[in-house]
Amino acid sequence: MSIGVGAILLRADGALLIGYRIKAGAPHSWCLPGGHVEPGESFESAALREIAEETGIREVTSPRVFTVALSDTATVTAGVVARLSAQDAVATTPEPHVFERWIWVQPDSLPGPLFPASAAVLAAWRGRAAAEGWAMYSIAVTARPPARP
Repeated sequence: MSIGVGAILLRADGALLIGYRIKAGAPHSWCLPGGHVEPGESFESAALREIAEETGIREVTSPRVFTVALSDTATVTAGVVARLSAQDAVATTPEPHVFERWIWVQPDSLPGPLFPASAAVLAAWRGRAAAEGWAMYSIAVTARPPARP
């Protein structure tokens, strides 16, 4: 089983960040910042780390989990939405072997094809049905559970 995160990073004008993924051995596609969740890491922390690693952007605030997507291939992807805290932040390509470029787009102007997990997360965020083979679980995280003694 693979556990990952897909981050919808929003600017003040409502545009979101999406990258053109050119990872060797995989079809080229448009993808949200994201990746595997490390042991002991929350979905929110994973989203912030992946945004920084893949785009160079560290000026991010208010990460919030809003959905969990489960594929029929046992891939679990948490959707996290976050906002830029510095509107002049510029996305770079620290991993040029994975992403060719990053662009800001309005949600109604998404390019294609979309990476499957990104498509599922974006569908949930937009209130639309996910593609066949994906089950979506909307959630509202309002507080962390209390620490165990």
